Amino acid sequence: MTTEQSTGPVHAGRVLIIAGSDSGGGAGIQADIKAVSAMGGHASTAITAVTVQTTLGVSQIHNLPNELVTAQMDAVLDDIGADVIKTGMLSSVSLIKAVADLLGDKAAQTPLVLDPVMIATSGDKLVDDDAVEVIRDVLLPKAYLVTPNIPEAEALAGGKITDLETQIGAGEELIEMGAQSALIKGGHLPGNVMRDVLISPSGMNIMERPRIDTRHTHGTGCTLASAIASLLAQGYSLADAVQSAGDYLHEAIARAPGFGEGNGPIDHVWVLRG
Repeated sequence: MTTEQSTGPVHAGRVLIIAGSDSGGGAGIQADIKAVSAMGGHASTAITAVTVQTTLGVSQIHNLPNELVTAQMDAVLDDIGADVIKTGMLSSVSLIKAVADLLGDKAAQTPLVLDPVMIATSGDKLVDDDAVEVIRDVLLPKAYLVTPNIPEAEALAGGKITDLETQIGAGEELIEMGAQSALIKGGHLPGNVMRDVLISPSGMNIMERPRIDTRHTHGTGCTLASAIASLLAQGYSLADAVQSAGDYLHEAIARAPGFGEGNGPIDHVWVLRG
């Protein structure tokens, strides 16, 4: 018996996501998989934690053993491989170090998109107090791109961010601290226009979009970072990946289905409906 090679579409863009699970489906691994898939990539995962989470908040977090997390990473890298790696919720110092060690051993040349998840949209804390320093010292220097929101950028770079000038300054500080490029998201700043600042070796890009008045923004950080990772994995330039992923996210927020009593999920798969 012989088999023929498929002549269907060529699939490209392997993204290994290392992050926690969100039982509500709006953030974490669930949002990551949806965003990578919506952008045309293939999502593999190493789950770091299981959360009991709704649109109203996080009630329980169960961190998986470090050895299980790194075993998932090993298995994916040895078989499927990865064109880009994206990290999300890494809740403990020991896990951050274990992930960083494995990346250094087996994926040192693979671009890392670092989403420094620290606090859920609901305000619940997702990482240990000491984890911020270790993210800054251990993971940040490995990052091809780091994608903090305003509170995360303040925690990593130090100092308050109150306007575009200090937003740019925080991005420049993260570059000085070792990241190859930094996207400082401006959604937490006031105003009718939201500005995201990308600083990279190619220069600076400031992307402006009108603010959407909605409480349904759960998982937007996870979604944006994963969409960027998917496009990078398919060969997009950094600037084009960030612009296209930002446009995708903005429309997903506008089309949020309105689920839940709190900060609801966005519409990750609007692209399938046109």
